[in-house]
Amino acid sequence: MAHVSPCPRDARECAVAAPPAVVVLEASVSESPSPSSVVARQGQLSSLRAAVAGNVLEWFDWTLYSIFSTYIAAHFFDKSNPSSALLSTLAVFAVGFLARPLGGLVFGRLADRRGRKVVLVVTITIMSVSSLVIALIPGYDQIGVWASVVLLLARLAQGLAHGGESGVSYTYVSEIAPPKRRGLWSSSVFFAVTLGVMLATSLGWFCTTFFGDDGTQDYGWRGAFIFGALLGVLVLWLRRTAEETSHFNENEKPAGKEKPAAKPTLPRSQAVRIGLLVILLACGHNCAYYVWATFASSFAISQRDMDPQSAFTASLLAQAVALGMLVLWGNLSDRVGRRPMIIAMGIAAIALYYPLSLLISDAPWTLFVAQAVGMSVWAMGAAMYPAFISELFPTHTRAAGVAVATSVSVALFGGTAPYLMTWFDDHGVAWVFWIWVGLLSSLAIVGGLIVRETRGIDLGSVTSPFRGRTQVGPNGTVSVHGTGSVNGGPGTDRAPSPDDRETTPR
Repeated sequence: MAHVSPCPRDARECAVAAPPAVVVLEASVSESPSPSSVVARQGQLSSLRAAVAGNVLEWFDWTLYSIFSTYIAAHFFDKSNPSSALLSTLAVFAVGFLARPLGGLVFGRLADRRGRKVVLVVTITIMSVSSLVIALIPGYDQIGVWASVVLLLARLAQGLAHGGESGVSYTYVSEIAPPKRRGLWSSSVFFAVTLGVMLATSLGWFCTTFFGDDGTQDYGWRGAFIFGALLGVLVLWLRRTAEETSHFNENEKPAGKEKPAAKPTLPRSQAVRIGLLVILLACGHNCAYYVWATFASSFAISQRDMDPQSAFTASLLAQAVALGMLVLWGNLSDRVGRRPMIIAMGIAAIALYYPLSLLISDAPWTLFVAQAVGMSVWAMGAAMYPAFISELFPTHTRAAGVAVATSVSVALFGGTAPYLMTWFDDHGVAWVFWIWVGLLSSLAIVGGLIVRETRGIDLGSVTSPFRGRTQVGPNGTVSVHGTGSVNGGPGTDRAPSPDDRETTPR
């Protein structure tokens, strides 16, 4: 993990030490910086590395459980014991559908009150400690049903941290990014997510290949979790030395004032409307991620009789293609805007996803082509997603709003996708599932049509995200008037600049 170390003073050395995504991001910073901007740039890049490293580790730890689930079940659950079997079922559902949204709410609110950096340090600590606990739990044969209980608690803790980490890291990266390159910088989040999944999958392949099934069953899977916990120490150090975002600091204590000003209020009804807008924008690519990134290879093996080793190789190659597409689409969103990208993603998903699913057979190349194209379409929305949704919420509610709305969307539309896909395919009506996917993708188009363009806006002066004339009242509330205009003249939907909108003193 040397590539996530803090950036050296020499920019050329930094380019050598950094992962590909961060090298591209560094190139997006001003080419002729002043001495003060050089210091600021180094701080931004160091903070970005801390965020990216944490996202890699988060998804590495999260994916390990599914990679080694067969071995874990053999150690901690007994199907002949009803209590243990019930706990096994509860672990799957409680972590996926309860812990993440709850973690988003708890840690999102904490991030809005105490800072983004504090939460990122706490969540990565919880993830790492939970991985170590899973590695060290005695088996069912030693402590009986308590092995299942401790495993469930460890996974619930990981789920809480996962829900908080995801939303708060979206906010953090967006707030430290240069406004004109926010889409490109935000692509580093899902670049790291994909890389973390690939690393966990590769470690699973390594263990089963070099230790064999028996060796992996006896000690290999435990070593993988210990490895994840040790990586957490490095990431924790990186995050402790990262900077708090200037947007949070300015929101807490505006320049020239000894005490923080009274924070503006966001009406509950407005917060709910923005949250629903986020779900409209997110549900399509949330579903697509779990179909193409995490389940496509399993589907090819179980439903199309593809050779597991070949399916693994094809899937890894397809995910490597997606890494490049994430950077490309994130950069493009800074040029053409967020709305065209999300609308194009919805149209492409409706047109391509079902034919791609029909392409998959027992031939590995079919999985590679289908997954590579499917993930490239997904990346159109995912690359800019952290920036896009962060541009919809005001600073004092941004972390909580982003974390909760994202976690709810993932729980409802992401986590259920593999089960629905398999169930409909087993019953010979796979096309029904793809109608469902098309419906979710069409909701992204609807969201893209009603949201105003947010590319390059000042995150410290966010008003209503909906297309229409906006005005901030004396108590910080937002009112919307008319359609198709946002303080930019009739028929325009551009994001208002700090110079042409009304704001209240902080």
